[in-house]
Amino acid sequence: MKKREVRDLDDHDIQQKLKEIDEQMFRLQFQMSMGQMEGLKKARAMRKDRARIKTVLRERELAGAQK
Repeated sequence: MKKREVRDLDDHDIQQKLKEIDEQMFRLQFQMSMGQMEGLKKARAMRKDRARIKTVLRERELAGAQK
């Protein structure tokens, strides 16, 4: 997911996307603990997407506080 895609979403959709990523990360970590190491690249990509989403949420929070 690119920065532009995240910024185009509204707050509700962003929160929903963040929840989905958290659930996927949990499942992936569980699979990796069971010995299936196929999802390492996917885990890295999801961590980056999660960071992008949290960054956009924080930017919006700060912009709302300034108003």
